[in-house]
Amino acid sequence: MPTRTIAAAALCGLFATPAFAEVPPDVQAMIDAAIATGDKAKVETVFDLAKQTQPDHAEEIEALAVVWRADQEEAKRLAEQHKQEEIRQAGMLDLWSGEGQVGAFLSTGNSEDAGLSVALNLKREGIDWTHALRASADYQRSNGVTSRERYLVAYEPRFQMGENLFAYGLAQYEHDKFQGFDHRYAVSGGVGYTLLDSDSATLSIKAGPAYRVTQRTDGTSVDRIAGLFGMDFDWELSDRITFTQDANAVAETGAEALLIVDSANTTLNLLSGIDFKVSDRLRSRLSYQLEYNSNVPADQSSTDTLTRFTLVYGF
Repeated sequence: MPTRTIAAAALCGLFATPAFAEVPPDVQAMIDAAIATGDKAKVETVFDLAKQTQPDHAEEIEALAVVWRADQEEAKRLAEQHKQEEIRQAGMLDLWSGEGQVGAFLSTGNSEDAGLSVALNLKREGIDWTHALRASADYQRSNGVTSRERYLVAYEPRFQMGENLFAYGLAQYEHDKFQGFDHRYAVSGGVGYTLLDSDSATLSIKAGPAYRVTQRTDGTSVDRIAGLFGMDFDWELSDRITFTQDANAVAETGAEALLIVDSANTTLNLLSGIDFKVSDRLRSRLSYQLEYNSNVPADQSSTDTLTRFTLVYGF
């Protein structure tokens, strides 16, 4: 039997048979080169082309393809097994990933304006549980007067109950005196469902009861039962453009919405943005945020919008 290449031998192992040796050397070399790239789509394309151009050896080429696919499935299974074992042995402070972002501006002349925006998003994915922690702060002064001061901290655990169904919890704190409250606390729990989960797009929704306590700037305090609805949509338009958060000078956009309704006040937070990838970890982001509160002081607007340009570092 002619000597086979190292790449093919590594893939076929014990499955090698004399029939495989009948594959023409130039075809075998082409298959080995495709396998070496690690691109599964390219390998499948090469197998298909090889069978079309070498119909007399189609059976042998398909046998090689079957062995390669089995090897890929086994490697995937072992990788998943290793990942699950790593998760089981990890402590609560392990396996966290996330991103931090910061943006600032300063203008002088006819008006003096300065602003700072910082945010931190952390996530820990387990076998059934996912934990997410978000914190953000926006501060702005115009001509010596504070014109924006908003802080938010939220923690959200999720438990995967099925392939698409999950349960969630949410604890959130906000401060925004320009929306009429010094402190606002909200807790919620409910269920969610992943409506779309493909290689290019994901869409999930969640809903459940909520309890909210608001300490207003006028010194009064109210607490009410509320309802919560949330939506998260990510869409990878191409290898370089994604409708949410990731993607080499890349454009990517993101959108999420959170709606809380009680008997006296409805709030809506909508966030969307576009990211430009600078490196594997560093991105620049242009985002647009809309915040709506139906019940605000008479001298305040019910809707706030904020456009920000920030640098984002992933870790």
